[in-house]
Amino acid sequence: MHAPIAIPADVRSRLKALRLLPRRAVGAQGIGQHASRSRGAGLEFAQYRAYEPGDELRQIDWKLYARSDRFFVRESERESPVTIWILLDATASASQCDRERPGVSRLDHASAVAACIIELALQQGDRFGMIAVSGKGVQLVPAGSGARQRDRIHLLLHRLRAHGAWPATDALRPVWERVQANDMLIALGDGFDEAGTVLLERLAAARRDVAQLQILTADERDFPFQDGHRFRDPETGEELLGDGRAIRDDYLARFAEAQRLLQSRLQRGGIAHVVTHTDKPLDAPLRALAGVGR
Repeated sequence: MHAPIAIPADVRSRLKALRLLPRRAVGAQGIGQHASRSRGAGLEFAQYRAYEPGDELRQIDWKLYARSDRFFVRESERESPVTIWILLDATASASQCDRERPGVSRLDHASAVAACIIELALQQGDRFGMIAVSGKGVQLVPAGSGARQRDRIHLLLHRLRAHGAWPATDALRPVWERVQANDMLIALGDGFDEAGTVLLERLAAARRDVAQLQILTADERDFPFQDGHRFRDPETGEELLGDGRAIRDDYLARFAEAQRLLQSRLQRGGIAHVVTHTDKPLDAPLRALAGVGR
């Protein structure tokens, strides 16, 4: 049995302040607070409890503090559990690493972000499942709950290897069979596969609550290459020889335009979109989706 994917202590502490928020429930974007059967920062007030490190300041009842000189947090009785699906892109492009961190791939980073999402689901008492897509087809862990369910998904994450390209539409049938209307689906990957974007659009149009967490490498963002360099597409095998300095400006302009078009397309489809990078904290995209710090 593999050990669970490690989440740094500081990240785990910050996760306590986040809640998964179905946008259909409150007409908002992304992750924040949501209604569930367990007590938490939900919709209907239930009780107070003592403040703990990691709680959001906006949950503190300041009037009660003024009367008691102690910090208390308002908890709510949340209405119904949510089923959260993690859709992980494990195609060949997920094997990409940064030059500064050659031992950590996009897939490694995405798997750790997935572990963070699982912790959020656990602390809320929600159901959660995993769908991994690669050239080998679809690997799926049906939705469940609790620590044993977490272990099942961590086992799949440990076994994953980046391979191939997105499979044909017929191979994606298990996604449609498992992800039900009003379920929440969070996609993790580079966001550049047309088949993947089409899948998210179809799911959103069919009343699934969809978010794309686009995970890019720092090299894709900064293009730090100098002199002659061989660039290779890991999925098609196509290669390009070029001078890094000479093509940098053109690359960055083209990349920015591609990102703009993707953002616009996802917005039209009603899909939340957050960009993060492999040199950022694991919880960064989740905090951005929640609007923390805006």
